[in-house]
Amino acid sequence: MNPFSSGTRLRDMIRAIRACKTAAEERAVVRKECAAIRTSMNENDQDYRHRNLAKLMFIHMLGYPTHFGQMECLKLIASPGFPEKRIGYLGLMLLLDERQEVLMLVTNSLKQDLNHSNQYIVGLALCALGNICSAEMARDLAPEVERLLQFRDPNVRKKAALCTIRIIKKVPDLSENFINPAAALLKEKHHGVLITGIQLCTDLCKVSPEALEFLRKKHTDGLVKTLKDAVNSPYTPEYDISGIADPFLHIRLLKLLRVLGQGDADASDAMNDILAQVATKTESNKNAGNAILYECVETIMSIEDNGGLRVLAINILGRFLSNRDNNIRYVALNMLMKAITVDAQAVQRHRATILECVKDSDASIQKRALELVYVLVNETNVKPLTKELIDYLEVSDQEFKGELTAKICSIIEKFSPEKNWYIDQMLKVLNKAGNFVKDEVWHALIAVISSASDLHGYTVRALYKSFQTSSEQESLARVAVWCIGEYGDMLVNNVGMLDIEDPITVTEADTVDVVEIAIKHHALDLTTKAMALIALLKLSSRFPSCSERIKDIIVQHKGSFVLELQQRSLEFNSIIEKHQNIRSALVERMPILDDATFSTRRAGLLPAAASTSGGASLNLPNGVAKPSTAPLVDLLDLSDDVPAPSSSGGDFLQDLLGVDLSPAPTQSGIGQIQKTGTDVLLDLLSIGTPVQSSSPTTGILSSSQNDKSPIATLDALSSPSSLSAQAKSSTRAAPMMDLLDGFGPSPLKPEDNGSVYPPLVAFQSSSLRITFNFSKQPGNPQTTFIQATFTNLTPNVFTDFIFQAAVPKFLQLHLDPASSNILPASGNGSITQNLRVTNSQHGKKSLVMRTRMSYKFDNKVTLEEGQINNFPQDLGS
Repeated sequence: MNPFSSGTRLRDMIRAIRACKTAAEERAVVRKECAAIRTSMNENDQDYRHRNLAKLMFIHMLGYPTHFGQMECLKLIASPGFPEKRIGYLGLMLLLDERQEVLMLVTNSLKQDLNHSNQYIVGLALCALGNICSAEMARDLAPEVERLLQFRDPNVRKKAALCTIRIIKKVPDLSENFINPAAALLKEKHHGVLITGIQLCTDLCKVSPEALEFLRKKHTDGLVKTLKDAVNSPYTPEYDISGIADPFLHIRLLKLLRVLGQGDADASDAMNDILAQVATKTESNKNAGNAILYECVETIMSIEDNGGLRVLAINILGRFLSNRDNNIRYVALNMLMKAITVDAQAVQRHRATILECVKDSDASIQKRALELVYVLVNETNVKPLTKELIDYLEVSDQEFKGELTAKICSIIEKFSPEKNWYIDQMLKVLNKAGNFVKDEVWHALIAVISSASDLHGYTVRALYKSFQTSSEQESLARVAVWCIGEYGDMLVNNVGMLDIEDPITVTEADTVDVVEIAIKHHALDLTTKAMALIALLKLSSRFPSCSERIKDIIVQHKGSFVLELQQRSLEFNSIIEKHQNIRSALVERMPILDDATFSTRRAGLLPAAASTSGGASLNLPNGVAKPSTAPLVDLLDLSDDVPAPSSSGGDFLQDLLGVDLSPAPTQSGIGQIQKTGTDVLLDLLSIGTPVQSSSPTTGILSSSQNDKSPIATLDALSSPSSLSAQAKSSTRAAPMMDLLDGFGPSPLKPEDNGSVYPPLVAFQSSSLRITFNFSKQPGNPQTTFIQATFTNLTPNVFTDFIFQAAVPKFLQLHLDPASSNILPASGNGSITQNLRVTNSQHGKKSLVMRTRMSYKFDNKVTLEEGQINNFPQDLGS
């Protein structure tokens, strides 16, 4: 016999396929077999039709296409015999799904088989319908399935109930037809039919409020009695599993009771006693008992309040945590996470056991337990819990250290009772896992240290001692060199000693040694070494006796291949050698960064320090917050880099544009930019070319209208407030200009202008229009007042509307709060926002502005940008 003829038995084909040594051989065997099956189909060979379909099902399971055999399924289903129908329905379920159009052809055959006198053929049809039923088939065949729910044979009733579940999920409107038949199944004695009936009622309650109300009022007591009978039933070999009579029935009943008890006090009261009985009588030494207890706990936590039952449920979960089975412990931790919102005090009693789970060898249990501990922490237990977690941090696995460190730092920051304790705990974390601490954490620590003026001496001494033993910890090294640079004199002179401290002797040379170790440590990165260079510059002013040694250390990096270190080395060396008169002013201690300002900046908000007429700070509602789904990047997509830390709080280019335009350290007050940075600034408004200069300048722009006009630097990318970089004291401005060979602004041309200006459509797209109305005050021609009106041209309401603008250096921009952040649809209302633009080059340069608008509709963030070059000429002349 031809091994690939249609007469080949299924087992022979399987044996031939398994004998293949390569994928190519297997493909060849399958290809030949499929060709033989096609030939047989074309010849309409009825004798081997069922065998061919069985082969196709196996080939389909191997992943090969078998769509050409779909019609054979229909032919077999239409056959009168049971064996052919069985293969046909099996092929139908395997080779087709509800999306296939050919499925429509089988509806009539299904209807006939559902009315067949042979109960086994009826079962085949129900099984197929329950697996591949589409919405159209559900509507056509629902009456037959409803009738079969009362069929004489329990197996048919069971399959009809399962098929009904599929039907009501596909067409929820049909659920009302099945409420009474489904409720009748709850009185069945046959456990198989009873379980499927309970599942059907559970799904009916989820899709139909009428079914939920009907079952809640009429059948809650009956279900409670059924569960009580199941719990108290004697040993029955037919249903016994691990000494428990039919745990599957227990679980299904508990799930249905949970649905009925949610939000209904009467139903919850009716089931309280049986739930307590299940919770206390069920044995927990077998998995079947644990499964019932878990469902019982979930039901207790879901129904209406009963304090005693909930304590009992949480105690069961506490027992689960001591189980040796990892799966049981994991589900207990999951359930405790939900329970803590209901009864936190009861969960707190198991805190010690939960903490032990953090130290478990299983990674998933570690992470889940850590999340639960994090939720358990409050002001009363933060100290002991933090101590336990920090102690475990030292011996924890490397893979787990990062997540554990992040949670500990978050706990310390969130629940710290005092700054002294906060600093102590953070130093312990840095000492044990400094390489796993995220940047924002040590940034926050520096901000806290800066604001705790009475702890400066204590902190710098603690960091000095920690660095001696853990210099390889990156974040510890950064915080240590920053504090030594700021408060090194306090370290040497033992300033600010606390009662808990022992005096230590540290010389100026010892202090410089620490920074030198940090800068030469091969494992530390560029940021740490750059911070160390800044610290050395500051120490050169605080420790004049070590100035030469510090200069020698700095000079060693003037030939560094890392441009950042080379540039800092050359600049700092120049300051030490040539600018002794301004060095002390440059390296003064950093101003204290108050907690509110730092928290605002950490949350990703722009500095909201808009100056008002009264001099007060104003928190602006519009133009402040970054949209969560669209991070605020620069208006011109200059860079996606994360901004470097800035001490001034006004470096809007770093905060908002995300581009580092100042490679020199901001702490020293030196702002120097390379030519590439100049080109970036020139690209901002596309109005100039770089000015060639032998000396470095800060962000040069040149007007294309007049190549000889005074150069100007980029001023501000303003959101709600003016972010001018000119907010520096006059005592420092002069030395800075001297150091950088700077230049001053050109004198303003006094002029009186009281003209009226025509409105300007500043921006218009298919969805948004912006109109500017201009005005000026007599005697103040440099300042232009603009009222921006935003109109929505679409039928959708825009929410979270934010307007932003960028202007060059010679302009200063101030934005008042917008009238709203919701823009009505179809022009039925508008948002207004007032702008004030001051032109320091009035009469020489015209106004120019680049804008960005962001808004939401349908939970999607939309960004639009534009450039305005057509301001009325009279505004600038």
